[in-house]
Amino acid sequence: MPPPTTVELLWGTAQRPKRGPKPALTLDGIVAEAIVLADAEGLSALSMQRLAQRLGFTKMSLYRYVPGKEQLTALMLDAAMGEPPDIGGGQRNWRVALRAWVEAIFDRYRAHPWAIELTLGVRPFGPNEMGWTEAALAAQAGTGLSGSEKLDAIVLLNGHARNLAQQVASMTDGGEQQFTEMMVAAADRYPQVRAAFAEEAVAPAGKGGPDDALRFGVDRILDGLAVLIDQRS
Repeated sequence: MPPPTTVELLWGTAQRPKRGPKPALTLDGIVAEAIVLADAEGLSALSMQRLAQRLGFTKMSLYRYVPGKEQLTALMLDAAMGEPPDIGGGQRNWRVALRAWVEAIFDRYRAHPWAIELTLGVRPFGPNEMGWTEAALAAQAGTGLSGSEKLDAIVLLNGHARNLAQQVASMTDGGEQQFTEMMVAAADRYPQVRAAFAEEAVAPAGKGGPDDALRFGVDRILDGLAVLIDQRS
């Protein structure tokens, strides 16, 4: 029997033995432990050998459930993103629903920073990721936007959330100290940059942080969509 493909594993269509003893491992258990490892140490620390050691099995044991790291990370991404929240879809104002969608996906990216790089490029979607797309499309029902425009809007909103989450993750990994040192060394050459960051540093509590940056970008994207929707109506 050939090893299952990524799509078969994601969508649960891979053929499984119907007889034999109860397996000591489960695919869900393997994926869950891989997520714990990636959350703690990053995706670079993940290997089939390291994962097998954490589970107390041999690396060859894992290959009975998942052919390799490519399939494993695809399963990890879909599991980490989870099912989308109930944002109301067409039952709520499209702006309110899309804002709730972006805030939720931003939280998922922040909880699992390693997932950000896995969302890039052409790849098969799992049921959870497809569910997020379905929810965002449902939020735009009745807006008059075409299917391609709705999908482009999702790309814009998701890209903003993903890029900001990646920036926040880099700052928490020591990037903030490096940026501060760089600004001290080169601030005189870039007066506008220095002034902008100095103003952000003294912003009132609750202003200037990641959540505020998320809201600002989302508002600007939604404002642009509102203009297009008004033109269509």
